[in-house]
Amino acid sequence: MTFDKKSELNILINLAASDNKVEEKEAKLIHTIAKANGISKEEVESMIKSPKPIHNVNGMTQEEKFEHLYYLIQLMKMDGQVFRSEIIFCEQMAEKLGFKKGVVSELSANIYSDPSITSDRDMLWKKASKFFK
Repeated sequence: MTFDKKSELNILINLAASDNKVEEKEAKLIHTIAKANGISKEEVESMIKSPKPIHNVNGMTQEEKFEHLYYLIQLMKMDGQVFRSEIIFCEQMAEKLGFKKGVVSELSANIYSDPSITSDRDMLWKKASKFFK
């Protein structure tokens, strides 16, 4: 399978639904990310209603894995509440992406739920790089 933006969005949707409800702020971020990547609102709604199982992500570069993890953590924090199920999901996805699961707690302190607040990506990349297996 080729990893693409729809697959990434599907993983974000799975994270958002991991607490059994996609919150409005989470849905808004998913739609924002989708729009930025040329995915229609209708397609996103369909994906939210019927998320696909998560597939293998081994074909990604380390930079793509980092970006993906960044969005996962941002989405986890989006609704202002971080549930244990979301943390566990992020840690599992981090491991599938080739990181040690401790990367989630290391990065989450410096990733903001508001996408308009930018994080220091270079600093985050350096921190994340230490967690590659």
